[in-house]
Amino acid sequence: MARTRLIAALILTYVAFAMLLNSVGTVILQSISSFDVTKPQASTLEGFKDITIAVVSFVTASYLPRLGLRNALIGALILAIAGCIVMPLVGSFGAAQLHFAMVGAAFAVAKVVVYSMIGLVTDSPRKHASLTSLIEGMFMVGVLSSYWVFSAFIDPTGLRWLNAYWVLGAITALALALLLTARVDEHRTHEGEGAAASEGPPFVAMLKLAALPLVLVFVACAFLFVLIEQGIQSWLPTFNNEVLHLPAQMSVQAASLFAACLAIGRFGAGAVMARFDWYPVLNVCLASLAALIILVLPLADGLSPGAIHSWGDAPIAAFLFPLIGIALAPVYPTIISVMLSAMPNRQHPSLMGLVVVFSALGGTTGSVITGAIFAHLDGRTAFTLMLVPTAMLAGGLFLLRRRIQVIEA
Repeated sequence: MARTRLIAALILTYVAFAMLLNSVGTVILQSISSFDVTKPQASTLEGFKDITIAVVSFVTASYLPRLGLRNALIGALILAIAGCIVMPLVGSFGAAQLHFAMVGAAFAVAKVVVYSMIGLVTDSPRKHASLTSLIEGMFMVGVLSSYWVFSAFIDPTGLRWLNAYWVLGAITALALALLLTARVDEHRTHEGEGAAASEGPPFVAMLKLAALPLVLVFVACAFLFVLIEQGIQSWLPTFNNEVLHLPAQMSVQAASLFAACLAIGRFGAGAVMARFDWYPVLNVCLASLAALIILVLPLADGLSPGAIHSWGDAPIAAFLFPLIGIALAPVYPTIISVMLSAMPNRQHPSLMGLVVVFSALGGTTGSVITGAIFAHLDGRTAFTLMLVPTAMLAGGLFLLRRRIQVIEA
């Protein structure tokens, strides 16, 4: 019962942060119209979120076991709730930047804690991979829900959309209440502290971990994956609005299809990974991703503004392009599970700290580059160029597989 309650708390925490973090695409779209900012200015919201995540995670991740994982997560949820209150009360682009900085700082702690706790409530690599896929799948359910919550509040002429943050704040508060009733045995995070002490202070040990060739390849793969995912996810509502000419509300709703496909892919990944080796599966996923980009994006050519009042009027590209989410979905949770299963529990917080840092940097890089190309060229070109990091990620997975085979041997 205690284990089930803790798992439920971890899942709801991830759902809450999914809704908060991935509202950035909607806020970019609404900020351009509501606060009269340019596309490059709007793209800085991703930076306020991700740079904060990177800095906070890099500084604090290796020390979280000493503070206590549960205590750290409680503090993170309280900060996220405060960030939700700022948005509707202030209602400005500066408030949006502050909001994403606060949520970013909270998530930097929450992600490290959640992934570290997965190792505490599972006792085998297969169970670890299964729970990881479940939690990441529920993360995408949160992303999907976020689009629909915001679309319900969007008003073409006002700031009513900011009231969506009261809903998100309530969900985060519910996650906090559930966590406060849960208990966790954290003694496994302190196993091997004698060996850890010989490596130096936690921060130094984290830097030494980052210097390992296997870890370098791993974090590079995480960086490239998030660059692709966030570059598409953050700008998909704007792509739908400006390239496919959907109304703002439908643009946000259509973007939710991408999140839905990610959720489907991650839930399905658990069953697939239980039967097949991870490396060929992920290669098939990347090949499918490239094929969809090449085949679907040309369907966006030649579209002109028209009266789109219902889904029946929407171009076919609005329904087909989000399918790349199914191809993308298994990559991230799989490579993380593979790495965590190969590392001792005491190193999980430090390793996840590095993952969060490089994921955050990848998210900012993807959003800023995509936004710049979007502003100076066009949306189709911006998304087509995602083929470049996709090819680089395929190379990274090859190197990762080779390094892991050396360890297993």
